[in-house]
Amino acid sequence: MQQDKGVGSVRLWEVLVVVFFLVFGSVVAWDSHRLGSSWGSDGPQAGYFPFYIGVFIIVSAIVNLYTALRASDLRAFVEWGQIRLILAVMLPSIVYVALIENPWYGLGIYVPSALFIAVYMRVLGKYSWLMIASVSIGVMLAFFMSFEVWFQVPLPKGPVEALFGYA
Repeated sequence: MQQDKGVGSVRLWEVLVVVFFLVFGSVVAWDSHRLGSSWGSDGPQAGYFPFYIGVFIIVSAIVNLYTALRASDLRAFVEWGQIRLILAVMLPSIVYVALIENPWYGLGIYVPSALFIAVYMRVLGKYSWLMIASVSIGVMLAFFMSFEVWFQVPLPKGPVEALFGYA
């Protein structure tokens, strides 16, 4: 049995995550400073607390970067087979979220949710089209009744709901 080749070392991925947090903390601190990160005459300005949270993230990232660069853990972090499984969940989830409330083609929450359920049932479960249609449409009708009708919590709607008079 052939073993999958690793995708980077533990050390490499730790450094990449630290760099992400350095960038994230810097953006938080910079934007909070832009909003006002000092103590005004009437109390803290809008960016006071977020600024210090951003600084805390930066300092933590620097400490983790130092630790990661000193470590010599060159074991494989993850194999390609494991990455494929992660991507099989992550990529459709990103598409699902993008379809919900995109300003150009937002479909609301119900149609993308039904499609999301249908794709997973077909690709991963190999269910029949009748079962897929029954479950995905049934779940969305149950959610619509629960949220929109009974709890009266409006969720994002798209063009399909507008056809039925719900916008």
